[in-house]
Amino acid sequence: MSRALVTVPLNIPDVRIVRTETNKNDELIITIESTKHGVACRVCGQWIEKFHGHDAWVTVRHLPVFGRRTYLRYRPKRYQCQTCAERPTTTERVAWHESNSPHTAAFDMHLLLQLVNATVEDVRHKEQVAYDRVLGALERRISAKVDWSAYRALGLVGLDEIALKKGHRDYVVIVTARLADGRLVLLGVLPDRTKATVVAFLRTIPARLQRTIRTVCCDMYEGYTEAVREELKTARLVIDRFHVAEHYHAAADTLRKQELKRLKQALSEADYKALKGSMWAFRKKPADLKPEEREVLARLFGHAPYLEQAYELREQLTAIFEEHISKTVAKIKIQAWIKRVKDSELKCFDEFLKTLANWWEDITNYFVNRDNSGFVEGLNNKLKVLKRRCYGLFNVAHLFQRIYLDLEGYRLFAN
Repeated sequence: MSRALVTVPLNIPDVRIVRTETNKNDELIITIESTKHGVACRVCGQWIEKFHGHDAWVTVRHLPVFGRRTYLRYRPKRYQCQTCAERPTTTERVAWHESNSPHTAAFDMHLLLQLVNATVEDVRHKEQVAYDRVLGALERRISAKVDWSAYRALGLVGLDEIALKKGHRDYVVIVTARLADGRLVLLGVLPDRTKATVVAFLRTIPARLQRTIRTVCCDMYEGYTEAVREELKTARLVIDRFHVAEHYHAAADTLRKQELKRLKQALSEADYKALKGSMWAFRKKPADLKPEEREVLARLFGHAPYLEQAYELREQLTAIFEEHISKTVAKIKIQAWIKRVKDSELKCFDEFLKTLANWWEDITNYFVNRDNSGFVEGLNNKLKVLKRRCYGLFNVAHLFQRIYLDLEGYRLFAN
């Protein structure tokens, strides 16, 4: 009976296949030898070609062939220098395998591609490798800090924090940038959000790149804002509009809670029950309301007219932020909104008005280019999934590697 054969290229430079065989586990073992002749002396650096034997056999995991686990087996050549007085020997180093690694470089990259948006445990089972070997590939191929030489310009930079543990305040700061082509890149993961830590990081950014940062978006935490003002003097600081919205939405929601508490005492049980669902309806935009939600809001506002004023004022300010207007025009419109709030005699917005006054220029800077840190918030959602998937990531360097891999892995290793 004839046997069909197929030739698969090894795609490793400067080697010759000596033989192929399968072991008792049906794994493919490919024995190879280097076709290069000579190496640079490890002492003097001169090229040497006097052959001096081989090192011990090395067996490393390579890319699977038709689903079959595959290993490469080779003996590194050793050469002796005839120029150095002590005649030292130097062992050949191959580009496709890093010393002491159990894998070829190609298999490392294969593992990392499988690790994108997955867990180490998942990859361990799928590829039938040890847990530590997956982590080893991550350590060898993904740096634990940013490579500034990879970027020509940064453009828009965002600062935001996440808690490593739910319910705890052990925050780490995620520093990201949105490049001119729209790509989101990770610049740093800082161990805390103190001003000193943020300043120290900003000082690591090369001067050539600092000059390309036109905008920095963040919330109203002074550790961020003061660090940016001191270290990135040419960048425009923008308080993210979504953080601003959280404040005035929370102000209106505080009044809703107060009014519902009052109405629970003032209304009959049946009338109060008719207000069920008003919380979610109140928090929605008018355009997103369903007919039944409009009805429950109408009943609520019938009992609490001040709450209707707060709802309308909240939506009026949102409408201003939605307009494509200049900073000057925006200031005029927001000042008119402030007057309406004061004329309404509502007290729920008092704290927000103070916040607006304290951060006036930085909040209205949004209207210059409509820059916001929505891209950072989107990444934060991705990070929450990553933390859940990995049952927590508490090592800052490892967290940087995993975020970087999830963002860049397909681009780097999909080919």
